[in-house]
Amino acid sequence: MKLRVPQFYVHLVLMAMVTFGTCFLYQSTIGKEREGWHKGLPKQYNSIWLVHDDNRPKPPYVKTGKKVTDAPSDAIVLFDGTDLSNWVGKWNVKDGYMEVNHTGGIRTKGEFGDCQLHLEYRSPTPVQRKSQARGNSGIMLMKRYEIQVLDNYENESYADGYMGAVYGQHPPMVNACKPPGEWQTYDIIFRRPRFDENKKLVEPARVTVMINGVVVQHNAEIYGRVTYRGLAKYQWHDDEEPIVLQDHGDRQNPRFRNIWIRKLDLSHEALDNRPKK
Repeated sequence: MKLRVPQFYVHLVLMAMVTFGTCFLYQSTIGKEREGWHKGLPKQYNSIWLVHDDNRPKPPYVKTGKKVTDAPSDAIVLFDGTDLSNWVGKWNVKDGYMEVNHTGGIRTKGEFGDCQLHLEYRSPTPVQRKSQARGNSGIMLMKRYEIQVLDNYENESYADGYMGAVYGQHPPMVNACKPPGEWQTYDIIFRRPRFDENKKLVEPARVTVMINGVVVQHNAEIYGRVTYRGLAKYQWHDDEEPIVLQDHGDRQNPRFRNIWIRKLDLSHEALDNRPKK
């Protein structure tokens, strides 16, 4: 007697087999890799590690803030709106911000090299003057490499002096300035220059800058110390130096708040997770 199986049950069994197989493959990809799976993996380009190397150090966890402008857990808060305890200078502090008061620039007590820097800036109101005399300041990385701070809202100037410029070297890609009186954000990724044991430049500094969330500099090469009406040049300096906020001397009062920094190691060795010697 020939046994006839209803077509419905055949389809049910096939569906179960497919589902089981899919789940098995899914589990095998999200679960721990099978023993010996790494054998035969190639070595990654310019690296000491294999592709998918399980011995490669895992990224440390960093707790982020509720807002992207909040300092993450591994940041150093340089100014939280209360005082200048992390700075050398005499600017005014009130209502959660610091303000230029014509006593000269201020610098951090701490010293930094490779870093991620966040700060917020507000240009003076009512608007006074024009071009480079409107809301001018500067972020001096390592005391010498300037990212321009300026009110360029409906205010033209020379291109390499615009807000977000590597001053005197690279104009910003776009003018992302908000109207005067609005708070604006600077986010800077800076890789310091590298010098050899003879104090000779090996690699120039590089910087990426975002203004109000807009990229205005991408991995731009810094040609040397900031200079006015001249060509920048490098001179040897330490691996870490203070950050300076400039008083441009225009008798105006730019404001700053929410300043934090993350120390980074952007050396090729660190980016490849190589053990420190």
